[in-house]
Amino acid sequence: MIRLQKYLADAGVCSRRRGEALIREGRVKVNDRVVREMGVKIDPKSDTVEVSGQPVTMAGSEIYIMLNKPRGYISSCRHGRRKIVLDLIDVNQRVYPVGRLDKDSTGLLLLTNNGRLHYLLTHPSFDHEKEYIVKTKKPISDRDMAALADGVQLNGKPTRPATVYREGSHEFRIILQEGRNRQIRRMVETLGNEVVHLHRTRMAVLHLGNLAPGQWRYLSSAEVEALKRFCHI
Repeated sequence: MIRLQKYLADAGVCSRRRGEALIREGRVKVNDRVVREMGVKIDPKSDTVEVSGQPVTMAGSEIYIMLNKPRGYISSCRHGRRKIVLDLIDVNQRVYPVGRLDKDSTGLLLLTNNGRLHYLLTHPSFDHEKEYIVKTKKPISDRDMAALADGVQLNGKPTRPATVYREGSHEFRIILQEGRNRQIRRMVETLGNEVVHLHRTRMAVLHLGNLAPGQWRYLSSAEVEALKRFCHI
């Protein structure tokens, strides 16, 4: 027997806190009866649960979360004195960041407990696009833009060709199909410039949209299906 709000969280419907709100709003049924009180426990093997008329089952316990990572957090699961992205997520199952954004970078970060998908999106042999908006300390010239698009040398190895669009005198958009450590910052440094802000807006088929900094949400079923099709799983 487990508490109803924990069951909703474990099934990937919402956070435990949000589950409590749904219960208070009368949107949760157990065995066709609306439950509004806290502390109700259920047996996942025998009780039926619905949220807003939709059945909830543990069969859908894979979790997919999109986070708009704010500056100052590291993409790690390890605790300590450092602020980590998991501090921003209110779920009861273990999820892992897919790839990394360094501490000073912001934007789209995917977290999941699907190990196969995690592997397919992070292993270097599987190419997928990542899109960023980059602001630089000094103006970025057309020659610099061309160099970034063609590839620059990092540790004696050229970066892959990239798609680059100008957004302003000190700002550009870049689409990469690789992800070396602090790659964009290092690429800009080879041009004698410096990145002052780096923001990821897209990862494969996922777009950040208007999700506010520091906020997170579960992926929609359509987004999960699109992501799995993209990864051929």
